[in-house]
Amino acid sequence: MNGRERGFLLLSSHLGEPDRKPLTVPQLRELAKRMQCREKPEEERELTAGDLTALGYDPAQTRRIVKLLEEEDVLDYHLRRGKSFDCVPLSRVSEGYPLILRKRMGLDSPGVLWAKGDLSLLCEPTIALVGSRNLWEDNRSFAEEAGRQAALQGYTLVSGNARGADKTAQESCLEAGGKIICVVADELTRHPQRKHVLYISEDGFEEPFSAQRALSRNRVIHALGLKTLVAQSSLKTGGTWDGTVRNLRFGYSPVFCYEDGSEAVAMLTAMGAASIGIHDLKDLYDLNNPQKNLFDR
Repeated sequence: MNGRERGFLLLSSHLGEPDRKPLTVPQLRELAKRMQCREKPEEERELTAGDLTALGYDPAQTRRIVKLLEEEDVLDYHLRRGKSFDCVPLSRVSEGYPLILRKRMGLDSPGVLWAKGDLSLLCEPTIALVGSRNLWEDNRSFAEEAGRQAALQGYTLVSGNARGADKTAQESCLEAGGKIICVVADELTRHPQRKHVLYISEDGFEEPFSAQRALSRNRVIHALGLKTLVAQSSLKTGGTWDGTVRNLRFGYSPVFCYEDGSEAVAMLTAMGAASIGIHDLKDLYDLNNPQKNLFDR
């Protein structure tokens, strides 16, 4: 791990300490923008208080950033602990960080992803699937077929490992010989290594489940998929709804909802999603992109 990656981890991670206050995504974005506007520093040179002052930071902000960068011992311990659980970090400046996230989310992409499993899956074509935890029978059949077709057509399935649509599609994909990426909202350490599976987490490898983490990771699922399938959604509530609306607003990936006659699907298609049936899953590559988007200007 080079100095740039270490610096990014120091600035963006809790490093296993709940009371540590790393920079937020907006604060990281602001620092990156300021860095882009100045002459490139010497290779591998750490940011100094003088650099930060020159970038326009006030004394309190400068002290905070310098303090974060000085906690090298905390970082080293955290990296050793992660390695003991087979968990590795991918910072936004790491070579193995998913290019599709950088491209689609820019400076709003997660500063650091922790990964456990087959990292090569991040380089393969993907289909994302999201959906409710409590599925209607036809919607469950859609999720199962989506997972199966992803495997048969050579796509890695990206989902959230939650009860309902996620796990239905994931297990169907694996049973058909496919591969999956699980963007989890709980501890990476509790997930055993599985063949053809990669677990990734935005906040760390020991962070416990929280509703906020579950909501936040949805944008990563949508952005990792070349296309996103929605097996079922509640209307104006829940993580599937929030994540899909955010995707449609920011254009992370084309969205295709299972046409179940619900008001939720009707509203999502009005926002720019396309509605499809189970038969349309037979050719994921040729799924037509939505032609309009309520958020287009």
